[in-house]
Amino acid sequence: MNNATKAKSKLVALIAVAVCLCMAFALAGCGSSSDSKKEETITEKTTLQIFAANSLSKAMGEAQKAYIEDGHSNIEFADTQYKASGELVEMLGAGSYADLFISASKGKMDDADKKELIDNTTRKDMFKNDLVMVTKESSDINEVTLDDIAAGKYSICVGDDSVPAGNYAAQSLSTVGVYAPSSDDAGKTGKDISGKGGSYTDSIKVVTDTSVGNVCKHAESGDVDVSFVYTSDVYRFGGVKIVGTVPSNTHKSIVYPAAITKDCKNKEATQEFYDWCMTNKKAQEIWQKWGFELA
Repeated sequence: MNNATKAKSKLVALIAVAVCLCMAFALAGCGSSSDSKKEETITEKTTLQIFAANSLSKAMGEAQKAYIEDGHSNIEFADTQYKASGELVEMLGAGSYADLFISASKGKMDDADKKELIDNTTRKDMFKNDLVMVTKESSDINEVTLDDIAAGKYSICVGDDSVPAGNYAAQSLSTVGVYAPSSDDAGKTGKDISGKGGSYTDSIKVVTDTSVGNVCKHAESGDVDVSFVYTSDVYRFGGVKIVGTVPSNTHKSIVYPAAITKDCKNKEATQEFYDWCMTNKKAQEIWQKWGFELA
């Protein structure tokens, strides 16, 4: 091989090496760009807006804090709206924004579904609860039954038609004859009625209020002898003691369904929080602490 041929071969080899190096650097650059983009997605700040039934206020607040501390520092929670489930449905219908809606009754979630306010493919039952009768802690009342209420022994407070706990109470009280169902439910009692649109008989003294929290306060203050609330409300508010558990066969099952809203703009982040609430051990401990049981 002459000198010219050798020089040409050497030049070709150098060019090949240079091309390989350029390709390697290009691939490395692409990988770096991809990783950087992935990292940006993971750490991107996202604000979630939750609409939840009043009775979840203490538990949900603690759960949100635990979620952030559990490796989700990129998530922030807007001022969570805790109101009667019916009021939350009205707010959504009027254009208020939320990512996740948690109701204290199936009926209210059904209303949201009929109005196309939720993505019904994401709907799940989250929690279960019990309906209990409570008095103020210092009361000398120790045990109360529905028959005692029907006999007029105690004044009571229940939620009005917009409050799921009030609907459950009305259903139960219909089984002992002191709540007359609406004409739509004529001839029915207990879990077969809605607990809305009816009336209480004059044989008992009844006060109604617009939230389960207010209902609980009536018992705590002594305004009434007995209030009908959820077990979780005893943990949430304090100042009252349970004097009776309402038989579960006298009212519809107390279930808290949840769903991502139709207008949710943060579906991936919302679904991740939703799943964490239902499966994470820390979350389960929080729900149990505040009197809720996963459905």
